[in-house]
Formats: sequence, C-alpha cells, structure tokens
Amino acid sequence: MPLYKTITPNSQTTVKIWKITESYKDLMDKVDLKPVALERVLGMKSELHQRGFLSVRHLLHQFGYTDSDLYYDDYGKPHLRDGKQISITHSFNFAAVIISDLIVGIDIEKQRSKIAIIAKKFIEYEFNYLDGGSVNYIRQLTIIWCVKESLYKLFCTPGLSFKKHCLVIPFADNDLETVAWIDYESKKYRYNIHFLEFDGFTCAYAIA
Repeated sequence: MPLYKTITPNSQTTVKIWKITESYKDLMDKVDLKPVALERVLGMKSELHQRGFLSVRHLLHQFGYTDSDLYYDDYGKPHLRDGKQISITHSFNFAAVIISDLIVGIDIEKQRSKIAIIAKKFIEYEFNYLDGGSVNYIRQLTIIWCVKESLYKLFCTPGLSFKKHCLVIPFADNDLETVAWIDYESKKYRYNIHFLEFDGFTCAYAIA
C-alpha cells in the first residue's frame, strides 16, 4: 500500500498522504463505492482524476472510514457522518486527506514554473516580500497557492478571493509553518498553517 506519509500536527488532527502508483483497475477493484460516487468516477474523462478520486477513498479506509461515511454539502465541501472535520486534495500522483476535531483545509500542488504566469491573479500583499529573481520563487509561489487553497476549502464561503481576502505572513526558506489571515467583510480570521515539500510537490494545511 502506497501510504506515503502520516503526520499528526496535534492530538486532534491527522494528515495522510498517498502516492498513487496503482493502476485505475487496481484502485477500483479494492474499494467499495456508493452509487453516486461510482457514477461520478465513471464519468471522469481523465484517468489521472479517476485514480486521484479512488486513492482518496483508499485514504478514507486508512482512517477507518468507507465511502459511505463521506458526503458533500451544496457548496461542495466534504463532511463525515460522525461529525469529524475533513478536507481532501489530489494532484497528479499524490492525494491527501486531513481529518480533525477542528476545522481544516488541505491542498497539494505540483511545483511548476507556469505558476509565475498567474501569480498576479492570486497574490497581492505577498508581493511585498517575494523576490521574483530568487531561486526559490516558484517554491514560494506554490506554497502561497497551497496555503490560500487550503484556506478557501476551510472557509468555504462564496465570493472569497485568494488575492483580496487571503494573506500569507512571510516565511523563511527553511520554515515549515506560518500564519495566514482571511480578511473578509470587515472581520479577520487567523489560521495556523503547516506545509511540506516532497518529490517536487508542495502540501499545505490550515487548522482553525
């Protein structure tokens, strides 16, 4: 089983990361899906997305859950029937699930140079401390994107903007955590952020 990493940032929270090495068939053969999930995965045009979807169900099993324990609300936010908080992500050949008693969000992204092209679409405040000429610029952009995506999943509020409402406090190259804020409708919300890098990917998770 390609369970890549398990992280326990606190006594109430666990993160599990899966490296997707199996074929679509192998993943499908070893998981039980409820009808709506089966219909969804069969309707996906990309096998990469299918394998990501199925690997998340395998991660649920690692936590002791089944696909039937998972459901989504009208905003697309995942929930567990026992009331635990959950967030889900997958990118290329990695997937991750975070489960907690606290409100959480998680994201994984592949580090790619093209993120610099879209930086102005999701960054504003952070340009004050970023150095576009730094060898770590792509890494830093990817961390910031992951942080903001994890905040978006955690907050799950229509109209929330990465650029306007989400702020990531400066972090050093060797840091593994930072603080981020959501400044939305005259209220400010502070979140602790953890992040890590592996195999050319970045993962960040936010904990309320």
